[in-house]
Amino acid sequence: MTERAEGSQVPPARSLGAAAPARSPAAEARRGSAAHVFVDDLAGPVLTLSEEDEHHLLRVLRLRAGETVSASDGAGSWRLCELSAAGGLDPVGEVEFEPAPSPPVAVGFALTKGDKPEWTVQKLTEVGVDVVMPFTASRSVVRWDPDKAARNHERLARVAREAAMQSRRVWLPEVRPVAPFEAVAGGWGGAAALAEPGGSPVSLDYPCVLVGPEGGWAAEEKAAVAANVSLGPTILRAETAAVAAAVLLCALREGRGDFHHQ
Repeated sequence: MTERAEGSQVPPARSLGAAAPARSPAAEARRGSAAHVFVDDLAGPVLTLSEEDEHHLLRVLRLRAGETVSASDGAGSWRLCELSAAGGLDPVGEVEFEPAPSPPVAVGFALTKGDKPEWTVQKLTEVGVDVVMPFTASRSVVRWDPDKAARNHERLARVAREAAMQSRRVWLPEVRPVAPFEAVAGGWGGAAALAEPGGSPVSLDYPCVLVGPEGGWAAEEKAAVAANVSLGPTILRAETAAVAAAVLLCALREGRGDFHHQ
């Protein structure tokens, strides 16, 4: 495997069979809640829902007063609540805090056609990625003008928030605006790797994996990032490759696998 840049502080991957961190009873209760939402403030006798979230709980999920709903500020803090008849949330548990997963895991993907970027962001969020980075590569067919890029960034951030609610996350992922490949690749201090057939096994030595366009990487892009990682023996579509990279990285971080000998 290519050496990381000097000074990069990334913990080694856990060994096969290492136990994943045990969840607290409160965290298990959150997983079993009827729904999960994000709020601006966890303090106070009643937590205020946005109009969209209130509609989602009452009209889409058809929850009833008294059902358990977990609420988070998106920065690690959360608490259990009960849905009130008025549509707010009545706290029934103390404010809990979960540290951010370490190391942060990032996946960058070259823009794809249609609604595939939304699907990709949704799945990366569900799996547990911390930083999502859409970018344009040399061979990218899809390119957004500034206005479309701004609109789509808002849309992708909303998709990530909705996916984080569904998956009961208490840390909202950072969805970055679309950027040129050079800006994305250069932002990880030697800890980024290109997804490329024949590369080394996925490792937390490179917690940022970049997935290229359907046409593959240009020579200058390969030269800009020294490390390559393989996502398996088959040729994957770009959106599938991004999710595969996320699953492998998050599994390593959670101690659920060792892919050094795949």
